[in-house]
Amino acid sequence: MAKMLDSIQKPGDLKHLTPAQLEQLASEIRDELVSVVSANGGHLASNLGVVELTIALHRIFDSPRDKIIWDVGHQAYAHKLLTGRRQKFHTLRQHGGLSGFTSRSESEHDPFGAGHASTSVSAALGMAVARDLAGDDYNVIAVTGDGAITGGMALEGLNQAGHLGSRLIVILNDNDMSISPTVGAFARMLDRIRFDHRYLIGKEKSQRLITRMPLGKKAWRAALTVESWVKGIIKPTTIWEALGFTYMGPVDGHNLKALESALQRAREFKANPILVHVVTTKGKGYQPAEGDAVYFHGIPARNGGKKAAPTYSDVFAETVLKLMHENPRVVVITPAMPEGNSLTIVQAELPGRVFDVGICEQHAVTFAAGLATQGYLPIVAIYSTFLQRSYDQIIHDVCLQELPVVFAIDRGGIVGDDGKTHQGAFDLSYLSLIPNLIVSAPKDENELQHLLFTATRARKPMAVRYPRSAGLGVALDEKFQELPIGKGEILRHGNDAAIIAIGSMVAPALEAACLLAGNGVEVSVVNARFAKPLDNDLILEAASRTHRLVTIEENTLQGGFGSYVTGVIRQAGMQDVQIKCLGLPDRFIEHGPQVFLRSKYGLDASAIVKEVLTFVRLHDNKAIRL
Repeated sequence: MAKMLDSIQKPGDLKHLTPAQLEQLASEIRDELVSVVSANGGHLASNLGVVELTIALHRIFDSPRDKIIWDVGHQAYAHKLLTGRRQKFHTLRQHGGLSGFTSRSESEHDPFGAGHASTSVSAALGMAVARDLAGDDYNVIAVTGDGAITGGMALEGLNQAGHLGSRLIVILNDNDMSISPTVGAFARMLDRIRFDHRYLIGKEKSQRLITRMPLGKKAWRAALTVESWVKGIIKPTTIWEALGFTYMGPVDGHNLKALESALQRAREFKANPILVHVVTTKGKGYQPAEGDAVYFHGIPARNGGKKAAPTYSDVFAETVLKLMHENPRVVVITPAMPEGNSLTIVQAELPGRVFDVGICEQHAVTFAAGLATQGYLPIVAIYSTFLQRSYDQIIHDVCLQELPVVFAIDRGGIVGDDGKTHQGAFDLSYLSLIPNLIVSAPKDENELQHLLFTATRARKPMAVRYPRSAGLGVALDEKFQELPIGKGEILRHGNDAAIIAIGSMVAPALEAACLLAGNGVEVSVVNARFAKPLDNDLILEAASRTHRLVTIEENTLQGGFGSYVTGVIRQAGMQDVQIKCLGLPDRFIEHGPQVFLRSKYGLDASAIVKEVLTFVRLHDNKAIRL
């Protein structure tokens, strides 16, 4: 039997379907989502929750002329299926395939690329203002979530949108509550009244009449106060109307008829920006995801059941729990990522000392700075890609004041299938140039726990950067060790060259050294451990002994670890020392498996061997067996 989904090549194909066909289509979309995401990994529960909303959006609006902007973009899988990407959907999050987020380069139906939350309102407002300046009349719709709208940037966008009064539709996808039939029916009744043009005209006439009476202006202000107070009791409209928006809702996000009716009225409403409150169920239609929406928010690809070592995130959380038991002044802050950072075990045991601040990275850092001024030791647990959003706060509020805040930076380096928006490719560069900040990266999970312990005793700002992956399976020491700040270690001795690696690149460097020995090349391997301050003595000693240095980092080469090592050599006047820097190129790294991408960009053991052999051959007269 032919699938309804296979007949949808463009959004316009939806407009003539019957209600029964639309229900069938929604079911087929959910089946496709479960099938592909279960195999490839990705965001499942959030996408299952917006199937009807996506269908309704494309039936009421005319993409790509009308602009539909999905916040974060991780819930746009159904949107991809309905906008000409059905045949490639099986390539979702695969190298060379569809992105797991919206992407302007992927489709004209993606007017704005997004991988970070809270951006849709600002982007949509920019498009709406551009439309008005050009004298055009297309619709602009921002779809944001109850999590994303807590972000400071979303509130900034709402504030300006209300101030400008631009014609803009914001859809609040609220998937953290259910609808009472009574409340829903009453809400629909109020919406019919509030969006009836006769009501709006009547209100304007009443205002003109009352304000002409004795004490009329005071009477009208009193009437508005009473109206606002009553609305605030009945419906959560007051905050939106204070921001200059007209509020509609709540609307059942799984009732296509109700959704289309609400969206059509929103499309026809021209007076000012409008917020449509849509209530959905995360994981809708797939019982496991409905029962555990947190787990099924983002699921990994199938791995054949292979059991791996604990992840760096897991070791981080276990270490933090121990540190908090040892020191009552240690607290943890996460910007809406307790699960991703494995902090749920800490929340369960010490809930009063774990602060989830929502999608507010800037606030998270300055909040930590405030705690630090009062003698607490805050650990800000945050992904590398999201730490970028709080750069000013790191500089101005933490490092300028030299406050002892610990930055536990998860997902440093290549993250894999999440792609360009999430690769932690820049943190060694953007952190190492900040005064007063110590920047470190462990070679394995055992060193991770020791660096975290060291950070809580440093009395200065310190960053500990670690990768998204399982650990190496090394044994963890029972007692923490305070490591000397700015000191590395030599792990292997050799005089033909020295490999200076940092963080996740130490293990492949050691593997490469073993392979090089089989080719008659003996290299030293140095675990730098600190990107700042560098161990200048160790670097200069290795340089003077081998005259050939190879630096390796899972970070962009632009302003990265290798450039700082090169600076040490050049400042010492060692012109006879040859240096080769390995790292990520000056480009945004695409999505794909971590193993594949490390090989592609020359950061696995075999690639390191080839680079070192070529390097040594270029700078040595003796023959090398290739």
